[in-house]
Amino acid sequence: MKTFIENLEKKLKENINILKIEIIDNSEKHKNHKSFVKNKVHLMLKIKSDELKSLSQIEAHRKIMKVLSTEMKSQIHALQIKIE
Repeated sequence: MKTFIENLEKKLKENINILKIEIIDNSEKHKNHKSFVKNKVHLMLKIKSDELKSLSQIEAHRKIMKVLSTEMKSQIHALQIKIE
């Protein structure tokens, strides 16, 4: 899991001007939910970026989702995004 999160961080930093980033795996909190998928993760992304702050919230989220589109299809079940 550590490598996966490191790869996500690297990919985001290569595509978005980021001052600070934290990716938290919250999968364990969702383990007993009906829609829980064993091979997919629930992540929280805390990101500090002047670039993203200059966009509307929807545009910023779209930009992040576009960067992570491959992972969203195959490995990420849920992504909570907090932009500072």
